[in-house]
Amino acid sequence: MRTMNVAVVGATGAVGRTMLDVLAQRGFPVGAVHAVASERSRDKRVAFAGRELAVEPLPTFDFSGVDVALFSAGGSTSLAHAPRAAAAGAVVVDNTSAFRRDADVPLVVPEVNPGDVADRPRGIIANPNCSTIQMVVALAPLHAHARIRRIVVATYQSVSGAGTRAMDELRRTSIDALDGKAVVAGPVFPHPIAFNCLPQIDVFEDDGYTKEEHKMMFETRKIFHDPSIRVSATCVRVPVLVGHAEAVNVELEGPISPEEARALLAGAPGVELVDAPAERRYPMQSLCAGRDPVLVGRIRRDPSRENALDLWIAADNLRKGAALNAVQIAEILLAEGR
Repeated sequence: MRTMNVAVVGATGAVGRTMLDVLAQRGFPVGAVHAVASERSRDKRVAFAGRELAVEPLPTFDFSGVDVALFSAGGSTSLAHAPRAAAAGAVVVDNTSAFRRDADVPLVVPEVNPGDVADRPRGIIANPNCSTIQMVVALAPLHAHARIRRIVVATYQSVSGAGTRAMDELRRTSIDALDGKAVVAGPVFPHPIAFNCLPQIDVFEDDGYTKEEHKMMFETRKIFHDPSIRVSATCVRVPVLVGHAEAVNVELEGPISPEEARALLAGAPGVELVDAPAERRYPMQSLCAGRDPVLVGRIRRDPSRENALDLWIAADNLRKGAALNAVQIAEILLAEGR
């Protein structure tokens, strides 16, 4: 079997470690695999396929001979080093927002628009935002049935989307709250996250929406190749370690019943239908954590609007929302002979 040399940039972070796990779990045929991170991580080691990899410092790392570079080390790092990796001959799959809005960089979810991988003039492919990924995976079968006109989404995003320090902050503040101590916010969140929901992810922009909300609105249209889709998003951080959930209202151009939607979703790639309310079965973060599928349930007709449905979606943001999606793109590159 043909192998590919892989570099994981940001290998000491939550997503980077998950990328290494997913590569091993899916049996991706790696030749050489490099764990790359900042100078601060020079002496660290990370696990991969039953062994340990020494972390190699990014500033001096030579991408020559690397076939695929999976980046998840922050937007400024990607802007500085992803073009350097691409110039050395690697195909970059970037998990940050650095290139998502660029017209000459494809934004890919393999279950939705795998063909876009081939059109990469700069040698860079962008991974969408974690919340966008799980939503479009769930909505793609409905969009193929009757084009989407409008989406209203509210997200319930776990703290792991903000990194390992955020997970530590939730643990610390939860213990303090349970011990009756004063809960002090920071350094990651502006308010205490323990037993609280924060209706702010990223910075606010002039129209009152946050940057995270704008990402979902723009990226959905780019992935579906349909600028006419109207999207409104409200993104909320919740005190959950792993897994994002979403309440989605979707309006289609033509009629669709909940039964038709369930039939479409039951056979859709990357989707697991969990929709038996009478049995108290529905998607939850506790069900999706550590798993690959996007869970979809609570499918019902919106009585206030014609041709509209309400859905509840949950997925592991570290896996399908980031690492798995990137590795699936690498698998497409492998299949096309790079």
